[in-house]
Amino acid sequence: MTHEPTPCREGDHGKFEITDRDGWARLGKLHTSTHVLKTPCLLPVINPNIRTVEPRELWEQYGFEALITNSYVIWKHEKLKEQAIAGGVHKLLDYPGVIMTDSGTFQNYVYGDVEVGVEEIVNFQREIDVDIATMLDVFGTPDMTKEEVEQAVQETISRAKASLEAAGETMLNGPIQGGIHSDLRKDSAVGMGEHGFAVHPIGGIVPLMERQRYRDLVEIILACREHIPWNRPIHMFGCGHPHLFPICVALGADLFDSAAYALFARDDRMLMPWGTVKLGDLNEFPISTSALSGHTPASVKSLSDDARCELLARHNLEVTASELARCRQAVRDGTIWKLVEERSHTNASLREATEYLYNNMPEALVAATNPLRNGGVRTSQDLPTSPPSIAALGRLLNSFETDSERAVLISGVSGPWRDRIGGLVHSIANRWPDAAVFIETPLGLLPYTMEDVSPWAHLMGPASIWNGMASDDRDFDLQALMGDVEQVIEISFEHKKESNLAIIESVFGDGLNEEITRAELDREMIEDKVCYFLDVSREESEQLLAGCSFVYSKTKRVRNVHASDGQHILSPRLRDGGLSLTLEGARRLHGSDMPTVVVNDDSIPFTRKGRNVMHGFISEVKGELNPGLPCLLESEEGVFLGHGVAQCTASEARCFTKGIAVKVRDGIGE
Repeated sequence: MTHEPTPCREGDHGKFEITDRDGWARLGKLHTSTHVLKTPCLLPVINPNIRTVEPRELWEQYGFEALITNSYVIWKHEKLKEQAIAGGVHKLLDYPGVIMTDSGTFQNYVYGDVEVGVEEIVNFQREIDVDIATMLDVFGTPDMTKEEVEQAVQETISRAKASLEAAGETMLNGPIQGGIHSDLRKDSAVGMGEHGFAVHPIGGIVPLMERQRYRDLVEIILACREHIPWNRPIHMFGCGHPHLFPICVALGADLFDSAAYALFARDDRMLMPWGTVKLGDLNEFPISTSALSGHTPASVKSLSDDARCELLARHNLEVTASELARCRQAVRDGTIWKLVEERSHTNASLREATEYLYNNMPEALVAATNPLRNGGVRTSQDLPTSPPSIAALGRLLNSFETDSERAVLISGVSGPWRDRIGGLVHSIANRWPDAAVFIETPLGLLPYTMEDVSPWAHLMGPASIWNGMASDDRDFDLQALMGDVEQVIEISFEHKKESNLAIIESVFGDGLNEEITRAELDREMIEDKVCYFLDVSREESEQLLAGCSFVYSKTKRVRNVHASDGQHILSPRLRDGGLSLTLEGARRLHGSDMPTVVVNDDSIPFTRKGRNVMHGFISEVKGELNPGLPCLLESEEGVFLGHGVAQCTASEARCFTKGIAVKVRDGIGE
């Protein structure tokens, strides 16, 4: 970067906002007085005495917007201390971006007691104008007894108040300790979260990463995440290996730091997205970076120790930056969990951690995930359960309501289902109108009314994924969706060559022969989607759609839905199977169970004009917001103001003070 950093706007100092997300994975901005830091990002560790790569180059050549250095090292060396106090840490390091400092806790872990006091080290960090300081916490290691770790947690919490008072206006890290004990990690997160820290690093994890205890790392993140205030970034202290970025980002990590780029280089080790390789084992480079351009392993080996170390460090920095960029783009694309699975195959310990995560997927993570996807989702069926991008829709389907006592299961056929089995479903409706129709998919049973909903309608994978489920799985899914089922009919396309009519006659006989129109089937589909995606009751959905009519596209799919009085109220979306409300449709749903955001008086004029609802202007949230799904907007007096698409959960709406909470589609006007 050749430009200078841009300080935050007045009043935004210390605030954090989300700009894009996929479940807990999020892109954000951390507002500091030096620069608005885009996350997730890595802070390279700079030893003020040993600079393998100059800090100015980290900003200008590699685009790192922040770095971390150790305030205790500066404090302990008289010359560095004098320079830092006289001119500030930015001048000392010749670095224009965000500077975070550690407090000496890690030195205490490695070398023994540090010689600085709790308030003294925070005061020093404030005096040298760091952007983000760190309190002196107590390091908890995996080898300590639980009683010792508990004491470390309580001592750290007890230091919080004095540390914050010493920091003044300086942003302060409040580390989360607790060793490998989930209950202590929770206690630490709750206790530290009650204080006004700007960032919460998860500490004490370096020993785990050194031993590749990645499952323990995942357990620690899961124990902490829901108890750390949502509006504060999470920093993975000492975590900087590229192959850990995807799973940590997917679980909500925002900041990383590491000296691995330099330490590994001194040992002739090279970071790769899939792991670490030794220079001595290579005949060719398996990856291209600008640092390696024009070199071969042999030519790099022939360099002097200092030159080789610097070249490998630059390579390591490039790989690190590239993998984080890949993670950020995956969040934008909705493919972060695909990247998690890909990386899980590169390391046995990481695979174990990923399988553990899938077996213990937090409900809150699934609830925070948009159940609708643009484009397909790849599935290989080699993980215990579905990723949140698919489980989110399954979570909604658990609320499936039907009065039917009979079910028809159609298996052995992939989408597009309306084209392939639409006629069969229509015939079933004529012969057996009270039957609920389900499609057997690799991810479980899908009501036919959701046949065009992505990602279920756009599953990508080998043909083998369409092999039938076991009967026990079918029974379990049916019971979950419908309760007790009186009669189940299975229709398999795996070996059948008969026409739809032959299938119907063989299964149902002559049966009934009612004239169920396509429009009636379409109404049932829209009713179900209104229930699922607008979170209203069956009665409210039926009331909204009573006597409605449809406008069809050239492909005979519903394009617009008009109420009985001719007003356009909503439109099914062809790209993902979701629904888009109109202002009139939202007005008619006002007062229903649909999630509603109540804005304060300052926001009313802007909301009426269709401006986005910003965090900090929300008085209340009624119901549970689901990021990516519609919600209503009203005043504190209950006056309807408009509607939009939620960008956050209800918990996040209650604590964030910066960023967009609801992207407003329509306001009622002046």
